[in-house]
Amino acid sequence: MGQKDTTVTILGQATKLPESPEQAVLERVPNPHPDAKYLARFTAPEFTSLCPVTGQPDFAHIVIDYVPRDWLVESKSLKLYLGAFRNHGAFHEDCTIAIAKRLVALLDPIWLRIGGYWYPRGGIPIDVFWQTGPAPNGLWVPDQGVAPYRGRG
Repeated sequence: MGQKDTTVTILGQATKLPESPEQAVLERVPNPHPDAKYLARFTAPEFTSLCPVTGQPDFAHIVIDYVPRDWLVESKSLKLYLGAFRNHGAFHEDCTIAIAKRLVALLDPIWLRIGGYWYPRGGIPIDVFWQTGPAPNGLWVPDQGVAPYRGRG
């Protein structure tokens, strides 16, 4: 780790959407409060990817909660990374877990959870949830705020 880990290259300049999630650069910045256990939340209500079989678009509301240790994810790089899924073919479960694992590898957070609330295709919504383990004791973890799918009911 070192100075190169704190240099951001995307923030403050025009940046094209990456061709794929693998090509996307995720950047991190030092946590200014590593002594405090707090929850940071990112919500992507217009996440899109492609069905790997039909090529049809899939839509999701993604909620990422994490407790940083030494690093924060730089938000512009996260937006570009999530946007790179727009032309990426993968099943709902794969997209959701891949996002979480990439963030864990980059940040080494104290705790991370992700909720992938996918809109129905073929009449069936698929929601995908994952976390690194139990939330730290004493941490306020609010509900992710996404209503379960209820159809027309």
